[in-house]
Amino acid sequence: MHFRFPDGFEWGTAASAHQTEGNNVNSDYWLLEHVPGTIFAEPSGDACDHFRRYREDIAMIAGLGLQVYRLSIEWARIEPEEGVFSVAALDHYRRVLATCHEYGVSPCVTFHHFTSPRWFSADGGWEDDQGADRFARYCERATVHLGDLITMGCTINEPDVPLMLSLIGIFPEGGIKAQAAFVAEAARRCGSTTERFGAFMFGDMRRTRDVMAAAHRKAREAIKSVRGDFPLGLTLSMADDQAVPGGEATRDRVRAELYGPFLEAAREDDFIGVQTYSRQRWGKDGPLPPEAGVPTVIMGYEFWPEALEATVRYAAAETDVPVWVTENGIGTDDDAQRIDYVRRALEGVARCLADGVDVRGYFYWSLLDNFEWMLGYAPRFGLVAVDRATQVRTPKPSAQWFARVARANALDDD
Repeated sequence: MHFRFPDGFEWGTAASAHQTEGNNVNSDYWLLEHVPGTIFAEPSGDACDHFRRYREDIAMIAGLGLQVYRLSIEWARIEPEEGVFSVAALDHYRRVLATCHEYGVSPCVTFHHFTSPRWFSADGGWEDDQGADRFARYCERATVHLGDLITMGCTINEPDVPLMLSLIGIFPEGGIKAQAAFVAEAARRCGSTTERFGAFMFGDMRRTRDVMAAAHRKAREAIKSVRGDFPLGLTLSMADDQAVPGGEATRDRVRAELYGPFLEAAREDDFIGVQTYSRQRWGKDGPLPPEAGVPTVIMGYEFWPEALEATVRYAAAETDVPVWVTENGIGTDDDAQRIDYVRRALEGVARCLADGVDVRGYFYWSLLDNFEWMLGYAPRFGLVAVDRATQVRTPKPSAQWFARVARANALDDD
């Protein structure tokens, strides 16, 4: 199809601190990656060395003609011990944001992207009500130091993921930590207990959801009290939830439980960030596996780029605020498949726009082949390949294709 996107539509790419910076040694995830019996395929290690190479990477973003870099700042670096804020770490992120502006790239800052300080998770983390207040305090302090350089902000990345993993059967009901010796060992090493240790994704899923919903609201208030002049929202991991005959009630219940608290909060935000990779089918008794004949990707889910159109429409209808696609992409070693996936996803965005849905931008996940959490470095989502031994960056053909789309602000038949 040929489609010209509206003037001002923003093209960008996304990354997170822990997945790219390397050596995030004060974070709970660094600890979880290194204890015996861990479910992480490998540790993050040096990651993409983005902590030192950020200028090179931002220059590459600008060279591709992208206007926005969605990045995260690392709480574990900024507040390594409770109430102790590192000016050196804040100054580092100030240099990163200033470099974005130097190259004409707008920084979209995510305040929390999965990882937290060890002290935070050791003392209840995301399962304790005080976690919301602690997070808001950190957000306020970071905004005081960095707010004049932030052009767009996301409080929390995908706070619905833990419960989602439980509802689709990947993690057990109530969280993995009660059944995983490696979490107990991580808790012991930071002076905590399994019951008290509240790292994101590993504990009580519903408790985490509720605390994070409160944390988003409190962080929004804290950030806006310092600077109210940049758009602020949160991002949700959203599948295209499809019901087979008889599964409609199950799908609707899951949506209400999973997305409901965050979509309600987002109605008071400046935007909702939609992050979609595939669909999820639901039957009467729960989640269904990939459909026979539909190809799957390395992450285990279906190759279903059309999911993005459905989630954008759903999020827009539920919140009545502008939508940014803050993540969308594919982990694959077949770069032609990546281009096909993104093209089809963008065709869905185009149909949304043609129907009057207020979509403001599209950020591809991810810039670099980076650390993909429990799966290590095997899934390659990047527009840019990273040599694990030398850290040399090599843009893929998909990067050049995406650059042409962004520069033209249009999809063409070729």
